[in-house]
Amino acid sequence: MNLDNRKIAGLLLFVGVIQVFLFQIICETVYSGYSVGQQAISDLGNWSLAGNFAAVFNVSAILFGLFITAGAYFVWQGLRNRPFVSLLALVGVCNVGVGVVAEDISSSTHGLIYVIMSVSWTVAAILSYKFEKAPFSYVSIGLGAISLVMFTFSLLEKYAGSSFVFGFGVGGIERLSIYPLWLWTLGFGAYLMGAYSTEAPTWKT
Repeated sequence: MNLDNRKIAGLLLFVGVIQVFLFQIICETVYSGYSVGQQAISDLGNWSLAGNFAAVFNVSAILFGLFITAGAYFVWQGLRNRPFVSLLALVGVCNVGVGVVAEDISSSTHGLIYVIMSVSWTVAAILSYKFEKAPFSYVSIGLGAISLVMFTFSLLEKYAGSSFVFGFGVGGIERLSIYPLWLWTLGFGAYLMGAYSTEAPTWKT
C-alpha cells in the first residue's frame, strides 16, 4: 500500500474511534439516570429518551461511519482486496445508518442495521490478520472472536432470556460486543499510520 494512502486511512480510522468514544462519554454523562449496564448504547440516540442530546450521539455515529467509509477508500487504493474493503465500507455505511435511523424512528430498521454492522465488523477484524504482522494479527483475531461471542450472547438474551447476559445487563453485554471492534479499529488505524511505516502490508499466501 502506498505510504501516503496507508497513513491517511489509518488517521481516518483512528480519529473516527476517538471522536465517537469521547462523544459517547459526554452523552452518557448528560443523560440523567442513564444506566451503562441496563440500557442499550442506542438509547443515547433515542430522541424520545435523550431529548436534544440525541443529536450529539447521532451526529457522532454518522461522522464515525463517514470516517470509516473514507478510510476504506484509502485502504482500497493499496490493498485492492475486495472482500475486506467491502466489509469495512459496509461497516461505515451501517454506522451512518445507526445515526440516521435512531431506534425510536424505526426500531426494526435500526436493529437490522446494527446486526449487519456487527457481523460485517467482526468478520473484517478477523480477516485483517491476513495482511498484518504479529503480534497485532493475533490481537485482531482475538478481538474479533470476543466480539462474535458477546454478540451471540446478546442475541440469545434478546430471544431466549436474560440469563445469557451473565449479570452484565443489556448495555453491558452490548458494550462487550461493540467495544472490541472499536479497539480493533483504533489499533488498525494506529498500525496503518506507523507500526510498520516503512513496509506496506501485503496479503499472505
